[in-house]
Amino acid sequence: MEITPLSIEGAWTVTPKQHGDARGLFLEWFSEPAFIKATGHPLRLAQANCSVSSKGTVRGIHYADVPPGQAKYVTCLTGAVLDVIVDIRVGSPTYGMWETVLLDTVDRRAVYLSEGLGHGFAALEDGSTVAYLCSEPYAPDREREIYPFDPEIGVAWPFDLGECSLSAKDDAAPSLAEAAAEGLLPDFAVCQEYRASLGRG
Repeated sequence: MEITPLSIEGAWTVTPKQHGDARGLFLEWFSEPAFIKATGHPLRLAQANCSVSSKGTVRGIHYADVPPGQAKYVTCLTGAVLDVIVDIRVGSPTYGMWETVLLDTVDRRAVYLSEGLGHGFAALEDGSTVAYLCSEPYAPDREREIYPFDPEIGVAWPFDLGECSLSAKDDAAPSLAEAAAEGLLPDFAVCQEYRASLGRG
């Protein structure tokens, strides 16, 4: 597999090598040796999640308080999603920037985002099934959201607001500026220090 860093520090794309024949195909969607070689640390696995979304569903932008945060390794098993990574870490050189990665059943890519980054996606097909490997279990008191259509961030979602489906929680989420003013955003230096303390330099 090929693991490539994105322009946002702490985020990577993972492109597996697919082996196909008349029966179908086989691939490794996670390899610890390759992961450690690329990122410099192992992936702690505390929880595995799966979501199924209809076309037009937008989920995110989600993150968790750091420490401990929640690192995520994400792939799409069926259908297709436009995955979105947003740097919401105050003090980061790329604060407020975002990147998108197409996760589908053609290239079968995955993305890895470390603690403190914001994450979301838009489902491009009905039945799009996304699997997540998470470094920490779900903890409602530490989970946070940023409004996905915040114009300050300006994510180029594939759907207009009126064309998509949002959860009530995501629709009511604060903007990036509001979350910053309330002291709800992760701090870049704290995220770096926390990762270093776990051997995740």
